[in-house]
Amino acid sequence: MQEGIDEEDTKQRCARGDRAAYALLYTFYYEPLYRHVFLFLKSKEETEEIVQDAFVKIWENRTSLPEVRNLKPYLYRVAKNLLLDHLRRLQTQNKVIRMASPQTEPLEDSTSDQINHKDYLALSQEAIQHLTEKRRQIFLMRTQQELSLDEIAQELSISKSVVKKQLYAAITFVREYMHKHGGIPAGLLILLLEALS
Repeated sequence: MQEGIDEEDTKQRCARGDRAAYALLYTFYYEPLYRHVFLFLKSKEETEEIVQDAFVKIWENRTSLPEVRNLKPYLYRVAKNLLLDHLRRLQTQNKVIRMASPQTEPLEDSTSDQINHKDYLALSQEAIQHLTEKRRQIFLMRTQQELSLDEIAQELSISKSVVKKQLYAAITFVREYMHKHGGIPAGLLILLLEALS
């Protein structure tokens, strides 16, 4: 990867429609953004689609780039929003497919769904128990108590950036643990991603 880019100059040039500046932005941020999205999707095709869409969205809204303070968090936020939209669409498609499928024994299907839900719940609890004490505490404060990152930082007397890093590490661990031990439903992945907000 290149050593760095002059963000301010790149933002200004992109805003004016300079394709060379946009190409520089794309080249510099494509790979880290791809790796970040791939962590959640584990699919090269879907990851590529999300990242491409993120860069298209950035080009379409290029006139607002000079107002962006830091490019990297902005790019990650655009990609995260597209990722959440994608996961919600997948979840909706799965519901539609289940509803459209012929159900010879509807009671059996709902029982099966309840078992799957219980299995996922048990698996997520198991994953949470494998977290370090501090990560588990931060994760539960965010997901169960629904505290903001600032509130968690204040309550634990640590910086917001430490909370964010610990929460990200916890979510990554839970997601990978569940993926490794039987998959992870789109709905749960959405909840994990939203916990980072």
